[in-house]
Amino acid sequence: MNDRINDAMRKAIVTARTTMREKIGGPFGAAILDRDGNRIAVASNTVLRDHDPTAHAEINAIRMAGQMLGTHDLKGCIMIATCYPCPMCLSAILWADIDTLVYGCDANDAAQIGFRDDFITGYFKDPDAHRELITIRQVNRDACLTLFEEYAKSRFELY
Repeated sequence: MNDRINDAMRKAIVTARTTMREKIGGPFGAAILDRDGNRIAVASNTVLRDHDPTAHAEINAIRMAGQMLGTHDLKGCIMIATCYPCPMCLSAILWADIDTLVYGCDANDAAQIGFRDDFITGYFKDPDAHRELITIRQVNRDACLTLFEEYAKSRFELY
């Protein structure tokens, strides 16, 4: 399996380098292997091209893998990323139920070249100390709760 992980990391690096040089996104690549070690997705960061702040390599790879496998549940899969995921990507990895994360650079390496995720981590640790980042308000709870109750009664598939 290590050979397949290393091969997937090399593919992620090549993909990230290509799109980085094309000024499509940053130096971030990701690949996903299925439970048997088959590579099912390779993606890079496409934030600049797509004008989409969520178009990180890991998110793009999760979307590709879901389409390829025809499911939102990636249990048993392995995420390989050129850098330790930001909070958004790590959350998506958890939501996708990916079992294993393998990464190259760490958050400090990313910070050294200007990518700073620590403000988000700081917000999660103490939202009251970081109120300048975002204004959050709750409205129309009753109307939204009706929607949630309808969902619960219909017994749709949970994800």
